[in-house]
Amino acid sequence: MRERQIQRGQDWLAELLKLMGIPAEVKITQIGGDVGEPNLCWLTIDETNLTPEQKERLIGEKGETIDAIQYLANTILNIGVKPENQGAFTVELDGYRVKREAELFALVEEVAEKVRQTGQEVQLPPLSSAERRQVHTFLQDSEDLATESRGQEPERRVFVRRR
Repeated sequence: MRERQIQRGQDWLAELLKLMGIPAEVKITQIGGDVGEPNLCWLTIDETNLTPEQKERLIGEKGETIDAIQYLANTILNIGVKPENQGAFTVELDGYRVKREAELFALVEEVAEKVRQTGQEVQLPPLSSAERRQVHTFLQDSEDLATESRGQEPERRVFVRRR
């Protein structure tokens, strides 16, 4: 990801927070990612001066607000950018993404074991599009399990089944 793109992401999120009346800085905490995600950038909201209520408001119920902010960042910051140059921005606050990824991974492990034991397909609870993508990624290298998303938003679900 280019320096200009990263700075644009940081500035955009800082301005959004300012417009929301949230007194927080935005830090770049990770640039680059896995082999498949070389254009990854983590925009971390500094929670130092935030109240618990402000953090709760920014994360939202079941992460809906932070997911929406992240969706807006990825949509707006990639307008007019060639697909091969587009960035993938992750918006983080107070370790939410890291904690949620661990929870999601534990859920996927539990579901995978259930599918292996019973042979029955299992439907996961409602997840955001980003979390559904994570589930697919978690199980993409599995030799015995496959994932599939079905349905229309907001009822789109991930199903795990035997191959």
